[in-house]
Amino acid sequence: MKEQTERIRAALRAAPSQMTLQLARQLGVPEVEVIRAMPEGRGVELDAARWEDILRALEEVGDVHVIVSNGAVTCETTGRFGGFSVWGEFFNVQSGSLDLHVRFRELASAFAVEKPGHTDGVPTLSVQFYDRQGAAALKAFLSFGGAPPSPERRRWFDDLRRRFAGG
Repeated sequence: MKEQTERIRAALRAAPSQMTLQLARQLGVPEVEVIRAMPEGRGVELDAARWEDILRALEEVGDVHVIVSNGAVTCETTGRFGGFSVWGEFFNVQSGSLDLHVRFRELASAFAVEKPGHTDGVPTLSVQFYDRQGAAALKAFLSFGGAPPSPERRRWFDDLRRRFAGG
């Protein structure tokens, strides 16, 4: 495991703005291991047992860039968290601008991630959830290319890392 972590860290040093999904595929590791190997403070593990509180906290931020990916498709959209409910195995986010149905029992880890954007190197801030296999379940970006995060979003992000620290 130590050798794998060192390989990941070397790859992150060589290309810090590379998409973590692509880096994971190149190295043959689950994406969550790339996040865990990020330099100090860049991939802060959150208390995944508090997944619902973390998702609900995202409502405070306003519009975010949401990415959901599986083996065949990546879907990106912009919207606000809210309209929360639970139905069976699903935690629902149905705010009007987002319609997500999260199989919450599959969530195994959560992170507050700060890294250079893959398109322009501008810093991105995101909250990311991973499933039991280490694949990304949901990523919510507070900043996503173009301009650095606003001071308000930076403060919110730093507060989130403190409130939900764990792992």
